[in-house]
Amino acid sequence: MAKLSIRQIIAIILSTIITAILVGIGVFLLASFKIIPANFTAYFYAAIWFVAAIVVTYLISNIIKLRFSHIIGEANAGNISFIARLLGYVIAFVGFFALVRVSIGAALAAGGFAGLVLGLASQDVLANIFGGIMLVFSRPYKLGDRITVSTWQYGLEAPTYPPKFFSNDFLIPGYTGEVIDISLLYTTIYTDDKVPVKIPNSIMIQAAIFVHNQEEKRQVRTKYEISKDLEPEIVINALKEKIKKLDYVIGEPSFKVLETTFNTYILGIDTLCKTIYEEPVRDQILRITMKTMKEIQEKQKQMQNNGGKQIQASK
Repeated sequence: MAKLSIRQIIAIILSTIITAILVGIGVFLLASFKIIPANFTAYFYAAIWFVAAIVVTYLISNIIKLRFSHIIGEANAGNISFIARLLGYVIAFVGFFALVRVSIGAALAAGGFAGLVLGLASQDVLANIFGGIMLVFSRPYKLGDRITVSTWQYGLEAPTYPPKFFSNDFLIPGYTGEVIDISLLYTTIYTDDKVPVKIPNSIMIQAAIFVHNQEEKRQVRTKYEISKDLEPEIVINALKEKIKKLDYVIGEPSFKVLETTFNTYILGIDTLCKTIYEEPVRDQILRITMKTMKEIQEKQKQMQNNGGKQIQASK
């Protein structure tokens, strides 16, 4: 769905207000001609007010987000929009009870039992609403931040690296992406896979949040399977000089032989990099490693061929 412009939103707000007034006039005329009971007019007016107030509140919060994003920043505008929406909903409920002429004491008494029933029936929804309020005021992250969300609900997964099918490493699963919206019920993250994900605020308030930034430094591990015909020292010395020349690599890369099979060994390459994403770094290191392996193998073949020619010449 395409985003509406400020002019379109204002036009919808005016249309909503005019429609509410016309419907109210219609109810008044129907009550005057006794088509509907006069006792029920207050409830009709309250319903019209409630619906119109909710719609106008939602649209005004969108205007705040669009209009002030360029002035006070997208994150601050999003927070103000959230608070405006919350206040508007409160005003809508207060106006509804005022129009039906329910006193505060009676409303509290009636709301006690109703609140208990609704609270038990919709405790997840209420948890999301209070979670959204806490997120706005505590601000563990803001609109536009790139974050990784990890919670106990997701657990741990053990990865496998061919040719072995076990590992002492563990991956902490989560969702990584840019925060594009914080509403009463959900936080929306536009993930690195280009998919928007809505996570309930009750989950976000108790999750582990990793906030990424452009100056972030990450330890990137790359694993590569190498034939045992190639000595680890030769491979490491050849790779070290090439990898540390990469622009985003900081300091000396670290090399470890992590596993062995009958014919190969797994070389682990650890690099401290100035980057947000691991995959581009790992891609470059794998390309360099593959190219270096071919160069070393070709040198060994040339040495073997030269050695064979020297033996034949000596005979």
